[in-house]
Amino acid sequence: MFRLCKTTYSRSPTAKHIAQTLKRRRGLQKQRPITDIGLPATILRFSTSSTQALDRSGIAPGPAPALGSATQKATLAQVTQCQPQSNAYKQPDQSLPALSDLFGRFHNYLRISVTERCNLRCQYCMPEEGIELTENDKLMTTAEIIRLARIFVGQGVEKIRLTGGEPTVRKDILDLISGLNELRPLGLKKIAMTTNGISLRRKLPHLRKAGLDGLNISLDTRDPRKFELFTRRQGSRHVLQAISEAGKLGFDFVKVNVVVMRGMNDDEVPAFVEMTHDESIDVRFIEYMPFDGNQWGRKKLVGYRDMLTNLYRIYGDNIERLPLENNHTAKGYRIKGYRGQFGFITSMTDSFCSACNRVRVMADGNLKVCLFGNTEVGLLDLLRGGASNAEIVDTIIRTKSSLTHVDESGDAHMVDVSDKMPTPRSAIARGQVRMNRETLELIKQDGIKKGNVIAVAQIAGITGAKNCSQIIPLCHPINISKVSVKFDLVERAYEEPLCCAVNIEAQVKCKGETGVEMEALSAVSIAALTVFDMCKAVSKNMRIENIRVVEKTGGKSGNWKLDN
Repeated sequence: MFRLCKTTYSRSPTAKHIAQTLKRRRGLQKQRPITDIGLPATILRFSTSSTQALDRSGIAPGPAPALGSATQKATLAQVTQCQPQSNAYKQPDQSLPALSDLFGRFHNYLRISVTERCNLRCQYCMPEEGIELTENDKLMTTAEIIRLARIFVGQGVEKIRLTGGEPTVRKDILDLISGLNELRPLGLKKIAMTTNGISLRRKLPHLRKAGLDGLNISLDTRDPRKFELFTRRQGSRHVLQAISEAGKLGFDFVKVNVVVMRGMNDDEVPAFVEMTHDESIDVRFIEYMPFDGNQWGRKKLVGYRDMLTNLYRIYGDNIERLPLENNHTAKGYRIKGYRGQFGFITSMTDSFCSACNRVRVMADGNLKVCLFGNTEVGLLDLLRGGASNAEIVDTIIRTKSSLTHVDESGDAHMVDVSDKMPTPRSAIARGQVRMNRETLELIKQDGIKKGNVIAVAQIAGITGAKNCSQIIPLCHPINISKVSVKFDLVERAYEEPLCCAVNIEAQVKCKGETGVEMEALSAVSIAALTVFDMCKAVSKNMRIENIRVVEKTGGKSGNWKLDN
């Protein structure tokens, strides 16, 4: 059906047509494609009352093709610049705000979901039948939202974004924005909203007057019939009108969010870029991400490298890379001579966890740091239980160690997309790194100069599992649905001098025709090597040993478990 949609409903300008138009305008010549490497993720280490920001990408970046012109090579060099190493291992600064990390950066961006309701049923977001909604009395009131916002602004939050669901379906949205606008003397600098734009145009003047000064509008296709396929509703005309009206009302660089799906709208990427020719908008192409119930599949994913390479074939050296902004989530570009810009949000192929400065409060009052995380901290009971603002702040600070994409026990994991699979497969592998007492004590106290050993090793183990087929030549690539890597610090369990150990356990799940034993072994091996690498400056007298599979399920051979 997706292929039929692509060939039948596409009314977008073709790449050839756009290239010819550009030639006529400025005599441009097409250049060879380039693939943008992007900014490498820098691992965040938080203070004792905080936590680590872990990698959430679902697919490892692929190799870059050969570079084209000298300009493109220079662009690539600019892209790959990252944070200076001199700032990498700063010690905690106790004078920093409560939401700070070790780099002196703090979470100054709060996203508040003001409703669970939505007037669309987008395929990548929600099942056609909708979702089970929380009872109204268990959702935050306007007064409670404003109180929480005031608390966060007091802790250094400078930007608040209202999300949903669809925020405009909330009847008192104007009162809410007006209330938030009163927080500006306390330090709030920007009030933004993410919306599907269906009912936005007629409300825009009132929203603007109430204090709204930032807009993200979702529009995945400009074709009315494909819009219905995406959203299961009509209304693309209303969204386009809202984008145009926002510019007239003085909203600076309205962001247009486009979730790109192969066979659905990937052919429209050049047409969306062309929208930036005459309008001061920022089109952001979002990689299709897995969420419960959206039937995500790797074949539907279009990585930003593929999109960018195709655009270089059309625009050549007229594509300019924009400087990276602080706390960036998008890789920004513009076409020379165009009023607007475009970019890519690369959650799947090149995660930006190191730059993320967001915290989220859900409509039911639960606080979470990462959109991909399962762990939440309930604040609504505190609000309604008579807790003071200071007590709420203390709760947020004390529980920050669980606010990232970790599970209930604080262990790193990938998002599980294999729900309802009839024949799941899994494998568990274990291993250990033997070491002396001094090394283990430094790990426990987070005293290793390179950073938090366990947090980094967790990321490395997950990455090792995801890249197994690229490391082991005859290993099949597998659509992994979940990876978890756990650690156990063991003291004085063995003979001196290597009397201590870091025990590692990795579990990998998938659906498919082959098992995931190799992925589990790779996760343990890479995690163990990472522990060794980070601790070798303290002592090279460490030993990696006992790496083995201890359990597997699924497949023709059935279930198996190591006896001892």
